[in-house]
Amino acid sequence: MIPFARPHIGAEEEEAVLRVLRSGWLTTAAEALAFETEFARFLEGAGAAALAVNSATSGLHLALEACGVGPGDLVALPSYTFAATAGAVRYLGAEPVFVDIAPGTFHLDPSALERTLKRLAGNRRAYRFARGDWGPAGAAKAVIPVHFGGLPCDMDAITAIAKEYSLKIIEDAAHAFPSRLASGAWAGAIGDAGVFSFYATKTITTGEGGMVVTKNPETASRMRIMRSHGIDRSIWNRYTDTKAPWYYQVAAPGYKYNMPDLLAAIGRVQLGKARGLLAMRKEIAAGYDAAFAGDGRFILPPTGEGDARHLYPLRFRGAGGFRDQCIEKLRDVGVGVSVHFIPLHTMPYYKKQYGFEDGDFPESLAAFKGEVSLPIWPGMEAAHVQRVIDAVLLSPP
Repeated sequence: MIPFARPHIGAEEEEAVLRVLRSGWLTTAAEALAFETEFARFLEGAGAAALAVNSATSGLHLALEACGVGPGDLVALPSYTFAATAGAVRYLGAEPVFVDIAPGTFHLDPSALERTLKRLAGNRRAYRFARGDWGPAGAAKAVIPVHFGGLPCDMDAITAIAKEYSLKIIEDAAHAFPSRLASGAWAGAIGDAGVFSFYATKTITTGEGGMVVTKNPETASRMRIMRSHGIDRSIWNRYTDTKAPWYYQVAAPGYKYNMPDLLAAIGRVQLGKARGLLAMRKEIAAGYDAAFAGDGRFILPPTGEGDARHLYPLRFRGAGGFRDQCIEKLRDVGVGVSVHFIPLHTMPYYKKQYGFEDGDFPESLAAFKGEVSLPIWPGMEAAHVQRVIDAVLLSPP
């Protein structure tokens, strides 16, 4: 069986975990602090503070809250994303305003975003439902661009629109480490905050976990407090303080979102391997590109120099269930695949909550119906890649 994803874990990660176990301190402490420092240093020139969290979902929640999003506020985001992007908006009682993706991409369409925001600006009551209903919600507060598959969004266009409409930008960079724009800027370190994922399938992993980065000291301070019950001192600070280790203040009703040292130790090793892991993914993607480029049945994934190649989202032309037949063929020959994503506006909760129909975001629906994500993980052998290619090429019709 060739799995869809497999973490690239070696003796260095094992030794890092053992080092923490032997230390006698398992929760958030020196390893997590070192991981934050090293991650911020990796993003050279970004000038961003980094905060380790127990998941990217937690990071999105922290970032939105720190940027002032609250009950009734509106947050624009693509329907073509994972559940966590909109779920974090709902945690705060805010409303997601879905936006379609641009044709030929998997990214939020800046033109569609601007059209939606113009409708908001043209009516005192905020545009709440994508199908055109108007409700007594709050104002548009933020936008969440999603750097799908490791390829950065058009951040120049999104940043200009956000500035015009006074929106905070929280980048969903779960797929986007280490991704760079043509300008050299790091995806995830451009907006008011950016959130990376270290889930088991991601480009680097801690098993579960994530990192939030921001250039704003006040935003960083708020997230740091809210990350651990709203307490104004970390447990490591209290442990190492010889004067009053027992004393702390609760500044706000916070959350439990800290990353323990066991995970941070793995992350530090993975961070050191990031460039090498990226080179392996790029080599696999190049093999796929060469194999599928001359076949009119397929549309190659959009890419660029700064693409982290977290996913290889191959699209199939036309209808007739060709994509689903290919998935069955790959499964029959022992190749694991996935689909990214089932658009959120088609999900039962959002359909019921906001009255969506599947066709409301046609580009998102078309991308979903034609996409399959092929295995692209460091350590795949040439024979593995060829097996995947052969199975796709031999799929009907």
